[in-house]
Amino acid sequence: MSKCKICGNKTISYPHPRFDMLFHECKQCEFIFKDQSNYLSLDDELKVYNNHQNDESNIGYINFLTNFIDAAIMPYIQKGDVLDFGSGPNPVLAKIMREQYLFNVDIYDPFYSPKKVYENKEYNLITSTEVIEHLSEPTNEIKMLVNHLKPNGVISLMTLFHPRDRNKFFDWFYIRDTTHISFYTPKTIDCIAKQFNLKVIYTNEYRYIVLKKAT
Repeated sequence: MSKCKICGNKTISYPHPRFDMLFHECKQCEFIFKDQSNYLSLDDELKVYNNHQNDESNIGYINFLTNFIDAAIMPYIQKGDVLDFGSGPNPVLAKIMREQYLFNVDIYDPFYSPKKVYENKEYNLITSTEVIEHLSEPTNEIKMLVNHLKPNGVISLMTLFHPRDRNKFFDWFYIRDTTHISFYTPKTIDCIAKQFNLKVIYTNEYRYIVLKKAT
């Protein structure tokens, strides 16, 4: 029996019926995470990321990010200092936000931009797109981000929320990415938010969620 990494409650464990995957699910906060036996080594994880084809030449990817900006950033903050956490091999989101939306943007990525530029800084906005599903200890990362967020600052997150149905979950393409180990619903993120003096101010219940830091 594993404890939930988000709320500390007991989880239930079950294997995938077709693939070599073991999951732990918290019924309290709806967090689901893969067993550590399913984690890749850092070298193998990097190999997967190096195969991603998300760059400025991919119009679909540009639209994907612009939709996120328009829905989960601009209604809540229009200027200031930004940290893009988990910027990836091609920090396209940061470039769009600098050039088209005139934000001041720092980037950090443990593999591709590992310098901790955020140290001794605070930000009006922190973005993290398609990142938190890769985190083995998500509350540790969120706590760190909150420590670098100004009062009234905003964290805008993107991750696919899991279906609250076991059979649909087993058929869900998102779990088949070997680097995806943590799966959330808006309820999970709300549970995290309450631990760190944050408030959920928007979610589309599908992929986007926005948190605001209290004063």
